[in-house]
Amino acid sequence: MDAQDDDLAGKLPHSVHENLGTIAEFHERKKEQLSPAQAFFERVSLVLGTPAYVAANLVFAVCWIAWNLVAPNIGFTQIDEPPFFWLQGLIGLNAFIISTAVLIRQNRMSKLANHHAHVDLQVSLLADEKTSKIIQMLEELRRDMPGVRNKVDEEADELAQRTDTEAVITAIERESDGINCERK
Repeated sequence: MDAQDDDLAGKLPHSVHENLGTIAEFHERKKEQLSPAQAFFERVSLVLGTPAYVAANLVFAVCWIAWNLVAPNIGFTQIDEPPFFWLQGLIGLNAFIISTAVLIRQNRMSKLANHHAHVDLQVSLLADEKTSKIIQMLEELRRDMPGVRNKVDEEADELAQRTDTEAVITAIERESDGINCERK
């Protein structure tokens, strides 16, 4: 930990540090669950997605073309005559490898995103339950305090009710189905 981390640690509540640690542990567990092949493709796709890789490919293609155009004139063997059949094959193979590596990584990231969405929904529902309970307790406290006039607060009464998870899921599915129908 450097000085900047120490300064930041003093400004954040302990619970934030605990949550950040939990999230870091979650990501570490997900990394550990990767198969060796998946880990290999993760590393490959990280390299394939860099500007340096694109630049190296462009330099290679230009050098290949230049060599094959100049080689016969300077007494060397021409490897690939225009229209550069071998270069086209190498570029096609490169495109296949890149697209496959990217698709493999995107597939895993999509599964991870779905898992995150599921966890987010669970946390949101739990937070809703806690908020409802707090509102119930405050309303109960308000009713029990002799110095506070008793009044009906319909919004507080509504918010104090626990969310019906099944109703929320059904509403989301109906909304999603309506959106999908409009797109067709």
